[in-house]
Amino acid sequence: MFEKILIANRGEIALRVHRACKEMGISTVAIHSTADSDAMHVRLADESVCIGPPSSAQSYLNIPAIISACEITGAQAVHPGYGFLSENARFAEIVEDHGMTFIGPKPAHIRMMGDKITAKEAVARAGIPVVPGSDGAITSDEEAFKIAEKIGYPVLVKASAGGGGRGMKIALNKEEMSFALSTARSEAKNAFGDDTVYLEKYLSLPRHIEIQVVADSHGNVVHLGERDCSLQRRHQKVWEEAPSPALNASERFEIGSVVVKAIKALGYLGVGTIEFLYEDGKFYFIEMNTRLQVEHPVTEAITGIDLVREQIRIASGLPLSFTQDDIKFNGVAIECRINAEDPQTFAPCPGMITEFHAPGGLGVRLDSAIYDGYKIPPYYDSLIGKLIVHGKDRYDCLMRLKRALSEMVISGPKTTTPLFLRLLQNSDILNGDYNIHWLEKWLEEEKSGQ
Repeated sequence: MFEKILIANRGEIALRVHRACKEMGISTVAIHSTADSDAMHVRLADESVCIGPPSSAQSYLNIPAIISACEITGAQAVHPGYGFLSENARFAEIVEDHGMTFIGPKPAHIRMMGDKITAKEAVARAGIPVVPGSDGAITSDEEAFKIAEKIGYPVLVKASAGGGGRGMKIALNKEEMSFALSTARSEAKNAFGDDTVYLEKYLSLPRHIEIQVVADSHGNVVHLGERDCSLQRRHQKVWEEAPSPALNASERFEIGSVVVKAIKALGYLGVGTIEFLYEDGKFYFIEMNTRLQVEHPVTEAITGIDLVREQIRIASGLPLSFTQDDIKFNGVAIECRINAEDPQTFAPCPGMITEFHAPGGLGVRLDSAIYDGYKIPPYYDSLIGKLIVHGKDRYDCLMRLKRALSEMVISGPKTTTPLFLRLLQNSDILNGDYNIHWLEKWLEEEKSGQ
């Protein structure tokens, strides 16, 4: 087992990893920019190293500075958290080349799943259902027209290297196809330096369902059920729950078995998430995230499994501490992403927190690195916390969530807390009857006063 781990991240996920390490008796090293000198993970870590100015490019994405911090402190392993360098195959290779362990998948799998075309081809060969579309990259507009006619409009043009909705355009008919192709390519080139695009059938009212998997180096692969992440704004998740209110036990067993078989066939190592669109009882692969997900706590709540602890164990060469038969799903958990944003306009709201009170009680967890007097910097993602509640059933969970949101106090910057209190008054949310387009439509209706 490792004696010292460097945490290559910031905010609530850096603190989450630190806590797991301390519970395992492992020393921690925090890296930080000058803007994060007073961050909670920096205060609590055994050691800290400043790696650059506020800009992410000069700090949290600065690979030479991070490797130097590892060498200076004698860290044996690096945990990348999520975001930043967590899915950067070259970073994982560099860490390994310097004699340290990257706590994550093999670089080859990060690279494979980082290209959506390659990922789709790989999982299809492994038996995972995929969305009908092009077999690979679209090389010409004429080819796109032929494929669209075959699978039927509407279609989705997607960037191969895309993410977060960038490089993604809908074409409702042939007349819109050329514009969708050109704008998707342009966005992809500007955002990712790669204008490769492919085509998929556009599903009108799907849910976003993802399966959590864990695989060790001894051939053991286990799935931990699904998360429903259908409440999204601009392709960014806002609310996640487990299990999904849309699936039954047989569907859960079937898709879980398919995913486990595929992950074994791929020889995957570590924690990962297979994401699907789900419509009319069918699953369609969209991507695999080769890292810890922001929403991992809801899975931890219903299974009792510490996913960060398992990541560290797997990276050190140990087998999983459980089998598939050990996994028992208990109750329902919901996570709300608390962002420092205006709850009406969603404009970022950095600034000083003048008052902070975390909700508590049975089944309530707040993953956050904020505190009284903490100044939210303007340089990074606006996520400042995740409120996770767990109940014996969905009604119990929703009531607990409402109570916990009402208890929470964050004064100073505006946050999205009021958004969730408004959502909890909606019958569709209470009934679990929503899809990936529901939230944006509801926000538009609310804005127009309907």
